[in-house]
Amino acid sequence: MATAVLTPDQLDDQAARLYDTQAWQRFVTGWEHTAPEPVLPPARPTRPATPRPTDWRSLLSVPVDRLIDDSLRALPAAPPHERPLPGRLGAMLPDRLHVWRRVGQGDLRPSTHLGYARQILAEWGWQNTPYRLRNARGARCVCGAMVSAHRLGYGSLDTVNRAGAWLITELRSQGWPGLIGPWNRHPGRTAADALALLDTTIRRAALAGH
Repeated sequence: MATAVLTPDQLDDQAARLYDTQAWQRFVTGWEHTAPEPVLPPARPTRPATPRPTDWRSLLSVPVDRLIDDSLRALPAAPPHERPLPGRLGAMLPDRLHVWRRVGQGDLRPSTHLGYARQILAEWGWQNTPYRLRNARGARCVCGAMVSAHRLGYGSLDTVNRAGAWLITELRSQGWPGLIGPWNRHPGRTAADALALLDTTIRRAALAGH
């Protein structure tokens, strides 16, 4: 099964171009503003207090068993079983050897894709070597982790680009004016910084419904 080849630098460039579009700027500007306070109806006249019932069940209009059944049906379904990442040896192998994992995989929200990228950094390691998808130990940079997540079947190319644009959105909110790669390679940057960036970006994208 063939899949498009995407490098960390290409991802960085495509995400930056998406971030700079007017459509993206309109989308991310104001999404987090609080909705106007609802207008409350006039207060009704108070009634004399009634005696408290001796049994709380008398307050219910339906049987307790039915309430329990309705509540259980309203619970979200259990999440699907997730395949674990390949082990340390898999981290060092070329990503093209994992392409079979894309078979039958649906698309994801950008925040979910970023969650898999974070898992890759946490399990396979983080590195800041310029212009490399991974180092000899299999560790990835931030963009490299996103590219690897895509190649492992977690999200389409469009999802990866939108996830990258969310990363740049978060970096701009933190005052970083450049791309993801230079941020990743900045002197003094640590793996903890990279994981924290993904955490805040995941939260920002998820709150926006992405």
